Amino acid sequence: MQNPHAESKSLESPIQFIKGIGPRRAGVLSEHGIRTVRDLLYYFPYGYIDMQSVEQIGNLKGVADSGKWITAIGKIHRVDLVGRPPRQRVILMLSDETGMVPLIFFRSVNYFKKAFAVGESIAVSGKVTRFRGRTQFIHPSIDRISVGEEETDSKEFINTRGIIPKYGSSGDLKDVNLHVKGLRRIMRGTLDEFCDALEDPLPEELKSRLNLLGLQDAISQIHFPDSEKMLDQARNRLKFDELFSLQLLLALRRQSVREERNGIVFDVHSTFARKLVDSLPFDLTRAQKKVIKDITDDMKSAKPMNRLLQGDVGSGKTIVALIAMLIAVENGYQAAFMAPTEILAEQHYHTFATLLKDLPVNIRLIIGGQGSKLREDILDDVSRGSSSIIVGTHALIQEGVSYANLGLTVIDEQHRFGVAQRLALREKAIGNKEPSLFPHMLVMTATPIPRTLSLTLYGDLDVSIIDELPSDRKPIQSVLFTESQKSSLYRFIRTQASEGRQAYVVYPLIEESEKLDLKAATESYELLRKDIFPDLQVGLLHGRMSGNEKESVMARFNAGEINILVATTVIEVGIDVSNATVMVIQHAERFGLSQLHQLRGRVGRGSQQSYCLLVVPDWLGRQVKGSKTMFMYQDEELEKQKAVRRISTMLSTSDGFKIAEIDLDLRGPGEFFGTRQSGIPELQIANLITDGEVLTLARREAFEIIRLDPHLRSPVHQPLRKYFTQRWMHALALIQVG
Repeated sequence: MQNPHAESKSLESPIQFIKGIGPRRAGVLSEHGIRTVRDLLYYFPYGYIDMQSVEQIGNLKGVADSGKWITAIGKIHRVDLVGRPPRQRVILMLSDETGMVPLIFFRSVNYFKKAFAVGESIAVSGKVTRFRGRTQFIHPSIDRISVGEEETDSKEFINTRGIIPKYGSSGDLKDVNLHVKGLRRIMRGTLDEFCDALEDPLPEELKSRLNLLGLQDAISQIHFPDSEKMLDQARNRLKFDELFSLQLLLALRRQSVREERNGIVFDVHSTFARKLVDSLPFDLTRAQKKVIKDITDDMKSAKPMNRLLQGDVGSGKTIVALIAMLIAVENGYQAAFMAPTEILAEQHYHTFATLLKDLPVNIRLIIGGQGSKLREDILDDVSRGSSSIIVGTHALIQEGVSYANLGLTVIDEQHRFGVAQRLALREKAIGNKEPSLFPHMLVMTATPIPRTLSLTLYGDLDVSIIDELPSDRKPIQSVLFTESQKSSLYRFIRTQASEGRQAYVVYPLIEESEKLDLKAATESYELLRKDIFPDLQVGLLHGRMSGNEKESVMARFNAGEINILVATTVIEVGIDVSNATVMVIQHAERFGLSQLHQLRGRVGRGSQQSYCLLVVPDWLGRQVKGSKTMFMYQDEELEKQKAVRRISTMLSTSDGFKIAEIDLDLRGPGEFFGTRQSGIPELQIANLITDGEVLTLARREAFEIIRLDPHLRSPVHQPLRKYFTQRWMHALALIQVG
């Protein structure tokens, strides 16, 4: 079949028309996301073999057993079939003018005895070993080379000379002979045919100033580098491209917000906020005051606030948000506060009601499961504008909820909400008295986000950080207990209870084993209640309980009527009981690092010393303490070593940003923060932990280009405009939501 794309050399051509692929292989490659020529060119090697060392055969004895990959070039002198099955082997004798060396093949004997002819020129590469005093290659890589071209055409040496790429090749690829060597051959041919069709979107001036390789050279060198230096330059250019693309998207997003949207201008001198601050039993921290100034500066501006507020657990974000909401209320607008769970929404509702009991502010709560009469009354209040602060879950954005005059939206633990949900809350303001004015938006998270990830996920938002805890807080002590130390653990809990303190005992709850996990939590509750602490009050809290049941349990725990609360991770965020000083995390190895840190933050809310007790299997306890445990399988070892690192990190630091960085390193950005929710395209070559310098540079250049040419209309930016129109508009649509 003739290739209809051959003349145009389109990078969007289906890969089945590439020489050596065809429909069957194309079908398998498509399962790995490789559907076009461009996809194949951007299928980068995961590593390299250094075969730059070329030796004459007479010198091989000096490098035998060195562990290095060595290349030798020569002619086949003889082909021998030795022994009988199953120990039969083929020996090819390779010679040059300095000597002779055997190439030994124990596998694919029938293939090797026929595949090569005496007198044929080949290059071989592998580790040289010694057997009974003789040097040899065992199963080396082989390239056939044309006579007379040994030194002139490096493209002949795709398996045996220079720096050789290693491509990921899973079982289904190998089934269609797309193993590592097969992929190398196809990639070499694709580069030769299509690389010159790559259009470089970066301006020449920028590449020259930053000393960046051209795109064609970078793609060629990432696959078949001429040297380590060229490989480094190729990596640097392609990392820059990925990070620059993301930052340009964010710069375009920020520009569109500034150009197209008008915000509500608030008078930020609020008597309500002043009365609230004066009534607090503590002083605001320096960090809280700085963040409040950031927010009030935004709210008195004609541009809508789009600010991310980061603060570690217990740093006082909620008070800051409440002050912002009171400013909106005193200006005649409503404020909506969206929380990720009903328990958290209810707790915020009660907290706000208590703090504002002396102020003329009507607060309503919207969650699922409310009676129809109550819901009707609440919705009527909200639509007429007689309720000023509306707290709720995603129920805030459901059909039938309309706001009279929404001026501020606050989203707590925002990473738990999808992009569409955040957009829906903002768009609830369209029914305002002034629909042309956008509400201000404050998004909050207690999950510390490493700076590099923050620049990527929230590069278009202004970021404020509360990096200081209240002065009366003591650092939480984290202690490791193994399963065999349960009796010591129970004694510690009893001691704390005898001093009037309360404890959480938390069990994991993950989708794959939700019923089993819930059963474990329930059985633990019965064990603690009946056998271990029959003289204490033990409560149970999990996500399958009704709203009224959960509210009742939390009210009793808050009031000190429950000494020990057995719970699933429904309590992970936002629960605030200052008398609770003990957090016991059962099966701690099954929790993510940020999740462990969040759970630890549920205690230490008062002035008393608090403790986080991590309960792990005995083998993990030995690993953390330094003794070695052998694992049977490589993937098993990797997962268990990750668990060791998570627990060791929890014991060694309480710095939320350091913890988040390690968590990002362990899980990758997609899993760390949910790529589906963030709308951020997956990175292939850049690393958000190690490439912070490249990211900062890419951000500076991207934002400067958009500042000077907001719509990329300059002739010098036309390639960039075309590139974005073709490849990134879908991502821009997601990022528009923020």
